[in-house]
Amino acid sequence: MVDYGNKKSINGNMWEIVNSDERMAQAIMQNCNVSYIGAKILASRGINDENADLFLNPKLQHLLPNPSCLKDMDKAAVLIAKAIIDKQKIGIIGDYDVDGATSSAVLCKFLEFFGLTPVVHIPDREEGYGPSNQAFAEFEAQGIKLVVTTDCGTSAFDVLDKAASEGFDIIVLDHHEAETRLPKVSAVVNPKRLDEDNEYPYLKYMAAVGVVFMAVVAINRELKNMGYYLNHQAPDLLSLLDLVALGTVCDVVPLLGLNRAFVKQGLKIMSLRQNVGLTTLCDVAKIAQAPTAYHLGFVLGPRINAGGRVGNPAVGNKLLCSKDKLEALTLAQKLDTYNIERKDIEAHVFLQAIEMLEGKTQQYPIAFVYGTDWHQGVIGIVAGKLKERYNVPSFVMSIEKDEVKGSARSISGIDLGALVIAAKEKGLLTKGGGHTMAAGFSLSEDKIEDFRTFVGEYVKEKSGDEKIVPILNVDAVISLSGANENLADCILQMEPFGASNPEPRIVIENVNILRPVLIGNGHIKCLLSDSFSESLKAIAFRVADNQLGQALLNANGEKFCVAGVLRKDTWQGKTSLQFIIEDIMRA
Repeated sequence: MVDYGNKKSINGNMWEIVNSDERMAQAIMQNCNVSYIGAKILASRGINDENADLFLNPKLQHLLPNPSCLKDMDKAAVLIAKAIIDKQKIGIIGDYDVDGATSSAVLCKFLEFFGLTPVVHIPDREEGYGPSNQAFAEFEAQGIKLVVTTDCGTSAFDVLDKAASEGFDIIVLDHHEAETRLPKVSAVVNPKRLDEDNEYPYLKYMAAVGVVFMAVVAINRELKNMGYYLNHQAPDLLSLLDLVALGTVCDVVPLLGLNRAFVKQGLKIMSLRQNVGLTTLCDVAKIAQAPTAYHLGFVLGPRINAGGRVGNPAVGNKLLCSKDKLEALTLAQKLDTYNIERKDIEAHVFLQAIEMLEGKTQQYPIAFVYGTDWHQGVIGIVAGKLKERYNVPSFVMSIEKDEVKGSARSISGIDLGALVIAAKEKGLLTKGGGHTMAAGFSLSEDKIEDFRTFVGEYVKEKSGDEKIVPILNVDAVISLSGANENLADCILQMEPFGASNPEPRIVIENVNILRPVLIGNGHIKCLLSDSFSESLKAIAFRVADNQLGQALLNANGEKFCVAGVLRKDTWQGKTSLQFIIEDIMRA
């Protein structure tokens, strides 16, 4: 094995090989019928021989607890069950992201099974996140008195307390951070309530759509206890898991435990193509195979999100609830158009940001940029791209008429949540919040340069004088012959991949880069070859304009160690292996 030590890759990364317990890897290999490399990867992720089978084959029946374990769940279930029996009109307030769209769609489709027609309100960015007085005024005009908020509401004290005092019955189904106080409503179901018993701590990692699914299970049980199903057909709750999977992946919650079961089972439901809207969106997005977590997070999710970013935020929910193929096609095409528009706007802002940063001496180890009327819907994405490009904390702001709205993305070692709190305490920000790696904030235009200085000094102090070197974690190191179908099949067993369970990154040692060719939008295709005449197809995406791309195109017979992921590639009915190159290092 090559000694990677303190060597830097072509991309300037240090490669860190993840350690695993050798004895545990042997036990997993023997008990679970996985390859040695696969067992080592599982062991390095904290999986042992006792829970490996549940990790590889997660089942809802083993992981979904009694919904009553969450406070206020029984109250919520009784209220909604009675509303179903009484054919009461119900209002639903969702969020404008994918978790909000899927959460509201799961509840909406469940209620529609019983002949109800709930009214769904998805706010646009101008109206702002969460419940609003406008939404309740609309419900009042339609005679709606029972309102359920999904993926929002836990901290909407003013709006919800006012609505409750005016006679609304309100149920909050949410997963966002809670405060010591809660809205004065009929029920607040949130696994992050500070007074929760935490008997099942993994419930805190659910997306809102998972909370809504647990609520649906509780409502269904309540209807059964009330004798409703003696004269009525019961719904198939498992048919809703495709939506649960989509929201769970796109909200980037840890894909472990119950979340893993939601996604694993939900992908099976999605492959049956029962949801008209989802099926149509898959077709419009040209997904020609059974969807994976990758398709949910990087193909379907961005299209649904695009409505909330640059278009009409209600389109996503309408599509997911649609039962008419023609309507679904119109909505899916609209989201596809929004996504193209989002990409164009994002590319424009990203290019402007790069022009501001490059060719100029930067006083601090940060990317700090702002522009007039940069679209709020893309500044978070641009901040993420700048962070990836420069490996520094990135702050992107849009100067609006009344205030400056910003988004930030961080690197390891810099806690953005703490930074934003400190900036608010100094009076530099009017609003702000977030967590370690991402944050949103607002400020007045005359505070921008003061905020830049504060951020720069904060990051400089936390990172010290030494330049931060990015670390690329590697799960396994193999020879080219080890990159075979058995390993690819073992990796597939570990799906779904996402937060807390990333796709295994592998290093293939001592290979030549053969026949590199530039294709598509800056991609480079090539062959990896060794001294034993083994070869493997490989591709590196969007690298033509960086050091990695130039190194691949000018390999000239050198030996390299290549880092990336091994996948099965299906094209026109034929399956072969392909390696996705992320980084390379001279051997």
